[in-house]
Amino acid sequence: MAMTLRLTDEETEALRKRSELEARSMQEVAREAIREYIEAHSRGELVDRVLDVELPRYAEALERLGQ
Repeated sequence: MAMTLRLTDEETEALRKRSELEARSMQEVAREAIREYIEAHSRGELVDRVLDVELPRYAEALERLGQ
């Protein structure tokens, strides 16, 4: 699916410089940045969900270990 991404002049210039430095297209650099962002935030959300379930389950044991 295609989409339009509107960047500020500063963002466009930074992306242009990064793409030139890496000898890749601006599109490639932007797509990789989006993938990395999604992966990083998805892992954090998964950890948060696991902790929400598991911490209460082991709260007493963790409390005892902390004493």
